Amino acid sequence: MKVLVKRTIHYYINKYPNAKNGLLLWVSEFQKFDFANFNELKNVYGNASIVANNRVIFNIKGNDFRLIVSINFVQSACYVIWFGTHKEYDKINAEAVAFDTNIQNFKIDE
Repeated sequence: MKVLVKRTIHYYINKYPNAKNGLLLWVSEFQKFDFANFNELKNVYGNASIVANNRVIFNIKGNDFRLIVSINFVQSACYVIWFGTHKEYDKINAEAVAFDTNIQNFKIDE
């Protein structure tokens, strides 16, 4: 699976530095798979939850953080919609939360 828009990952690493290793590990692992559907994904990520609009929720760094991605199984690609602490996750609607447009202006340090 391709993880699109790497800037988003860097944005969230900058925002949550203590999530860096867990988030990068998820990206590295997730890119090794080519899931045809949610059942195949669930066989690898047993704690993943699917919600509306092909959104999938992953636990990152144990259960300290939550990651919401939108997956297109046909194109074998996903993009990150939202990332935050478990406490922040409890305050949002995972089915409707919008992509953080601040990410578009985020500059990646190289």
